[in-house]
Amino acid sequence: MKTKNTRQNVLALVETAMMVALAVGLELLCQFLPQPWAYGGSISLGAIPIIYLSYRRGWKWGLSAGFVYASVQMLLGLSLPPANTFWAVTLCILLDYVLAFTALGLASVFSAPFEKSVKPVTRIAGYVVGAVGASFLRFICSFLSGIILWDSYTPEGMSVWVYSLVYNGSYMLGNAAIAAVVLVLLCSAVDPKTLKPMKKI
Repeated sequence: MKTKNTRQNVLALVETAMMVALAVGLELLCQFLPQPWAYGGSISLGAIPIIYLSYRRGWKWGLSAGFVYASVQMLLGLSLPPANTFWAVTLCILLDYVLAFTALGLASVFSAPFEKSVKPVTRIAGYVVGAVGASFLRFICSFLSGIILWDSYTPEGMSVWVYSLVYNGSYMLGNAAIAAVVLVLLCSAVDPKTLKPMKKI
């Protein structure tokens, strides 16, 4: 039993490393797309492997993958806020990177109520809910960051709350929609739990 558990943990670790590598690769590839957001944020496919891993291995492995993904994101290019104080930089690291990308690993928490269903349509709906739910958590982090750290970029006469909502929502909504669509197609073809074709009932 111990050998079997060890084998499963090693396999999960390998899958996690592969998904993080795929996420980083997709993120780098998407940087070649036109990105009109001047102060950070982009349309990217990087979240999809992290969310899929969460469906396959659960939220604990999902959080681990999200955290590593966040760490790599910082290594590739850390965008610091205008106020370069210790607390501002710390909050930036937490809200814009660590919490934002780690939260993607919680997708399976949102999809869990749907996974016990024998109907594939219900399970697929759960994967959509998971992708949107995890994306929303990431949005909340960026929304708060925009209010607390990037408020100096708010156009004159506009509420910082509205500006952060519009600015971050403009790309987060796109990312959530893309992730949901891709994951529907992917999970409809390959069951995350078994890596076999989704059974039709």
